[in-house]
This record gives sequence, structure tokens and C-alpha cells, in this order.
Amino acid sequence: MQVRSLAYRTDLLLRRLAGSVIIDHPSHLVVRTPANPNFWWGNFVLVSPRMLPDAPGLFAAEFPEAAHLAIGVDGTEGETVPRAGWERLGITVETDTVLTASSLLRPARPVRAELRTLTADDWDQAARLRHACDESEASAENKAFLAAKLAEERRLCEAGDATWFGAFVDGEMRAGLGVFLDGQGLARYQHVETHPAFRRRGLASALVHFAGADAMSRGAETLVIVADPEAEAIRIYRSLGFTETERQVRLQRAPEAAG
Repeated sequence: MQVRSLAYRTDLLLRRLAGSVIIDHPSHLVVRTPANPNFWWGNFVLVSPRMLPDAPGLFAAEFPEAAHLAIGVDGTEGETVPRAGWERLGITVETDTVLTASSLLRPARPVRAELRTLTADDWDQAARLRHACDESEASAENKAFLAAKLAEERRLCEAGDATWFGAFVDGEMRAGLGVFLDGQGLARYQHVETHPAFRRRGLASALVHFAGADAMSRGAETLVIVADPEAEAIRIYRSLGFTETERQVRLQRAPEAAG
């Protein structure tokens, strides 16, 4: 399958680096992450728009034991079908904004924080930050997902396939994000997060700029970030010089709604 979406191309890069199994078919891809079965977007199918009507059945055939449903739709312009039809099936349609930048503007205001890459001693703080930012309902599955995802991110950093950054206030990590480079000029941001009690202080803006400058110093020519178009974060990215390039469509159904 020839993937057109910049967002999915970089998503697939991350999955390959993380050791996911990707099976390529002419009209779709199957992505499996055995190390984290609770990671919906590590266990999904990516289909061409013409395959979308058949995608739920395809997912069920490829993941017969899965309680969730996750379907990516390749393309650059956003959804190609009405939401209502999918919502009647209990399937949520999410359309995210894909933004890119070839250079960044400096944040509007300075911050009182230490910005740096994480060391081996910082990962416990990264885990506490992730849990503080997580808005999912507490469950054994979600706890296992978060633990496996953090372990994956640390492993990628230790292997040199990613870099994780933190903003530290009085020695405590209050914002964080990761950056992956493809070696051909693309850099993709992941998990931009700020502790709820430290938002609106400019930490995320400063850290996105700091990490972007680092990526460019290591050969990145295009920075890629994906955001919810309704979220506050997209305003931050635009203020730094990111512009909308594409839209990414995802269809998903949570385990409690499955069946």
C-alpha cells in the first residue's frame, strides 16, 4: 500500500522503530504491537478510502480477540464519509490537524524552567507526569497500557531512535514531549503534555521550540505535529510557526462499546 498521509507515514515510522509488526497489503496495512495489546493505535488497520466500508469487518478478521476497534483512513483531506453513519454503529470519527514547519518562531514570553533532554534518572518523573495528564478512567488495562508505552519510549531513547525532552520547575518535570527523526529530513513530535497545575505558563511552547531547534540541528528539515483542532494546544503550535498541511482521520470504538 502506498501511504499518502504524512501523519500515518510518520506513525508507521514510530511503530517500526518500536518493533511493531506491519503487514503490507495492496489496499491496507495491518499494524500489531504484541508488547502492548491495550494500545489501540499500536493495533489497528490502515485502509485506503475505497476500502472504508469494509474496514470494520477487516479489523474483526485481523484482530478477532480485540475488544476495541481502530481504523486509520489514508489521505490528506480529511474524512470521506458522513459521521452519522459510523456513530450509529457506536464508532467515533476523529479528524486531527497535521501541522508542519520548516523553521520556528521564538515563544512570545520566557519561562522559568530548565529545558533539557531526559537522563536515565528522569524516567520516574516522566511516568508521574504521564499519569497526572492522563484523563482516561482508571482500569487495569489502562495502567498496563501506560506502563508499556512508557517502557517503549524509554527503550527507543536508549537505542538512539528518539529523544525525550522535559521542562523542569524547581527540579520537577512539569512538561514533556518526544521527537523522532526519520533520517531523511522529517521529525515527528509525540506526547506533548503539561501537568494540569502548570498549564498556561508557556512551558509547552518553550519545550516545543527547544525540541524543534534540537531536531533541526540534527538534520531535520520539516517538523511534524498532529493536534486536535478544537484543543488549546493547536494555538500554541500556530504561534510558533506551524501551519496546517493535512487532516488525519481515525475511526475507533472503545472496548465498553464494542459488540
